[in-house]
Amino acid sequence: MSTTPLHASALVAGPILYARGADAAAVRLGVVAVTRQGAEAPRLEADGADAVPLALRAELFGHAVWGAEFVLPVGPETGYWLDGRRFPVVTDLSGDLAVGFVSCNGQENGDEARSHEDRDVMWRRLAAEHRTRPFALLLHGGDQLYADEAVDAHAETRRWADLPIDGKPAVAWTTDMEEAIRGYFFRRYLALIRQPAFAELGARVPSLMIWDDHDIFDGWGSHPVGLQESPVALGLFRAAREMFVLFQIGADPAALPATCRDRTGTSFSQDALFPGFSVLLPDLRSERTPGRVMGDEGWTAFEAGLAAAPGGDRRIVVSSVPALGPRLSLVEALLDLYPGQQQYEDDLRDQWQSRGHRAEWVRLLSSLEREAVERGGPVTVVSGEIHLATRGEMRLRDGSSLHQLVASGITHPKPPAALGLGLGLLSRLGHSPLPGRPIRLKRLPGQRTVYTAERNYLVLRRRAGHWTASWELEDSGRTAELGL
Repeated sequence: MSTTPLHASALVAGPILYARGADAAAVRLGVVAVTRQGAEAPRLEADGADAVPLALRAELFGHAVWGAEFVLPVGPETGYWLDGRRFPVVTDLSGDLAVGFVSCNGQENGDEARSHEDRDVMWRRLAAEHRTRPFALLLHGGDQLYADEAVDAHAETRRWADLPIDGKPAVAWTTDMEEAIRGYFFRRYLALIRQPAFAELGARVPSLMIWDDHDIFDGWGSHPVGLQESPVALGLFRAAREMFVLFQIGADPAALPATCRDRTGTSFSQDALFPGFSVLLPDLRSERTPGRVMGDEGWTAFEAGLAAAPGGDRRIVVSSVPALGPRLSLVEALLDLYPGQQQYEDDLRDQWQSRGHRAEWVRLLSSLEREAVERGGPVTVVSGEIHLATRGEMRLRDGSSLHQLVASGITHPKPPAALGLGLGLLSRLGHSPLPGRPIRLKRLPGQRTVYTAERNYLVLRRRAGHWTASWELEDSGRTAELGL
C-alpha cells in the first residue's frame, strides 16, 4: 500500500464513517467525503481489498458529495486510506470495547456565532479520550444540528415564521425558497463536519445517527395541523430530510443502506448487528403527528429489528426522547386549562409520556420487556433531548431492570438549575405505565440530584462480557461506572 497520495487531495470535508454492522470476520461501513464541484473522486483504499470507487451522490452549491460502502477485515492494525491519508479503525467488536453516545450538538439561536473554543469543549474531550482508549462506535441520539434559524435564509420563510398559525397555510413554497433553505442546511452540515474534533472522530469511529426535531425545526411533528401541514413547513422538512440522508445516514436518498428496513424512506428507523449486541434507532420524527410518534412503517421496522437480534444479545435502543421519565402529562393537563397553544406545549407533546402517546408508549415498553424477559436479551435505552444528564430504571416482571441512560447535550448550554430541580420533584411521583412495573428516575453515580445540569457525553463499555456506563460531565468530570 502506497503511503503517498496518487493525486493531490481535493477534500473539503470528511471522511465520515457510518456503521453498517459487524461480525467476527469483518466490519461493514459506509463513508462520505465532500470536494469542490468538478474535482475527481477521492481515492479510497481499504485494508484487505482493492481500491473502492466512490460514487457521486450529489452536486450541491459548488460542492460534490461522494460516498461508498466497503468492508474492513477484523484485525489489530486495520484501517483505510483516503487520498493517501491513513485512518485506523477498531474492527474487533467481539471482545472488550467502548461505545460513545452524544446528543444535542448546538443551540436554538446563535449557534453559528458561538466561539468554538467554548462550544466544542466536550467534543475535544471525547476526541482526546478516543486517542487513549479508542471507541468502536459513536451513537448520535438526535439534534445533530440545530436548524431553527433556517427560516432566516429567505424573507418569505421568515415572514411565515412570524405569522400566527392560522396565517401560515397561505404562504406558498417557491423554488427560490427551496434553494435558500437547502443551501442553509448544506452549509450548516458542512460547517459541523469540518469542526476539528468531530472531523477527527468522524473519520475513525463509525457512527449511527437518528434525527430529532431540531434537525428539522423545533417541535417538528408536534405542532397543530395549520403549521405542520403548511407548504413552508413541508418544504423545510423535505430539505432537512435530503441533507439528513446524505450526512447522517451517509447514503444516496435513492439507495438507502440495509440498516434502514423501510426501503421507501417513509421511516428512517435503523438497526445493526454486532458481535453480542445490536443497536436500534427508531425514527421518532419522520411520521410524527400530535397524536402519533411512529406510523406503520416505523413500528414495523423497529419491531423487525428487535426480532432480528439474536436471543441473549444485548439491545441498545437509541430513543431520541427519553423512554422513561417523570409524569409530564400532569404539566400537559395544566397547560390545557389555558386557551391556545402554550410556549412549551409542543415540547411536552414531543415526549413518550404525553397523554396523546400513551398507547404507543405502552407498546414500546412492552416490546422492550418482551426482549429482555422472553428472549433473554438485556435492554439498555440511551436518550438525549432534555439538555440534562440522568438515568432511570423500570422493574420488569421477572425482577430484572430496564436501564435508561440520558446524556444531553454535548454542546447545548446547560439549562437553568431550576429545570432540573422541577423535573426532579416530578420524578418523585413515580409512574407505572405497565401495571406493576414502576419507573424510577435516579441520580448519576456521585451526583446529589436526579438531574445533572452540565454538558456531557456517555460511554458504554463491555469488559469480559459485562457492560457498564459512565458519564463525562463538563464540570464534575467522569462519574463512577454503573453496572448494567
